[in-house]
Amino acid sequence: MIKNIVFDLGGVIFKIDKNQAIRRFNEVGFHDAASYLDAFAQIGIFGDLESGRITAEQFRCQLSELAGKELTLEDCAYGWQGYAVDLPQRNLDKLIELRQRGFRVSLLSNTNPFMMQWALSSAFDGRGHGLDHYFDALYLSYEMGIMKPERRIFEMMLQGEQAKPDETVFIDDSPNNTQAAAALGIHVLQPDNGGDWHGMLEDLISRCNEE
Repeated sequence: MIKNIVFDLGGVIFKIDKNQAIRRFNEVGFHDAASYLDAFAQIGIFGDLESGRITAEQFRCQLSELAGKELTLEDCAYGWQGYAVDLPQRNLDKLIELRQRGFRVSLLSNTNPFMMQWALSSAFDGRGHGLDHYFDALYLSYEMGIMKPERRIFEMMLQGEQAKPDETVFIDDSPNNTQAAAALGIHVLQPDNGGDWHGMLEDLISRCNEE
């Protein structure tokens, strides 16, 4: 019986565009973003930020050094938030529907303070609600000090939810992340970036609940 549904953010709730983020960082004066940014996991100071090893201000200072010019926190936010290109209202409506049906709905995301500055604001959905309006719990890599696909982050999420793996579905567009979750016995779905996962999820819930 499925009781818990856990979502990735970028690529699942909203579509991501790494190239737009790269262009934005280039606009503010950092011209090597392509060496650090990825669709699924970041490296260097970008990964340090998302794993909580450095703060937003430390990231700004280190990025300024790499860029050879002083960058602001607003410059950093502008670059990072370039990842988000499309947030379908139907996805947000589905989250609300799932909660109304009695499922526990959580987020498990590799993310950072600059993305959350937007996602947790009233500007997130265009209707005055932040991300936390749609979820029962948020598990954010930079706050947890660990990133997917590390096994421990999934264990921490399950512990926080007091959830059993076989009663949990995890939806993520990264094969590394879904493989890590599946290794713990969690049911997984891996839609394409920005793909329609609604039917896939309902089919999985039906199959699991018939067993």
